[in-house]
Amino acid sequence: MATREKKPKSLLREYLDTAIYAVALTLLLRVFVVQAFRIPSESMVPTLLVGDFLFVNKFEYGAKIPFTHLRLPGITKPHQGDVIVFQYPQDPSRDYIKRCVATGGQTVEVKDKGLNVEGRPMEEPYVQHSDAVVRPASLDPRDNFGPYTVPPGNLFMMGDNRDNSNDSRYWGPVDFDLVRGKAMFIYWSWDGDHNWPRFQRLFKAIR
Repeated sequence: MATREKKPKSLLREYLDTAIYAVALTLLLRVFVVQAFRIPSESMVPTLLVGDFLFVNKFEYGAKIPFTHLRLPGITKPHQGDVIVFQYPQDPSRDYIKRCVATGGQTVEVKDKGLNVEGRPMEEPYVQHSDAVVRPASLDPRDNFGPYTVPPGNLFMMGDNRDNSNDSRYWGPVDFDLVRGKAMFIYWSWDGDHNWPRFQRLFKAIR
């Protein structure tokens, strides 16, 4: 019996198939491996500037499976000093980026702008203070806060621009379930004041 020859795909069909595969692969990478993020505020100056575009590594901590509270196995857990993108606890539709200064079980205290974790002063060469005034705890928690013990499974997040950052001092810790991933490197940076790229920041690792 003669076998029916398989019709070759048309050129249009081949293009469509390629486009579908490319879109599917891009979506998979975005959901489970890496995602782009733009810096919209000055809360992480000088580490990150407004107009920096960076990649976020979702794989390292274990990517969250969409529409669930489940995560894939990660390589490591968030550590003190990691710069992390997460869903804002008071509005999960918004993404924030801050530095993890303490993890679950650790005690945080801010004394006259200085950060102490587990009773030890932290060396933070990346931190910037832009206001010489030290506010009392009775006014707000910016310069004097705690002591506060971070609940298990949570992270205490603070901006590097300490005098101009809306962070865990004001709205509490971040549940690990809200973590998107760890900031990797800057792939593009645009200086809006001068309408010119910041070429010196391209491919700069975030530490």
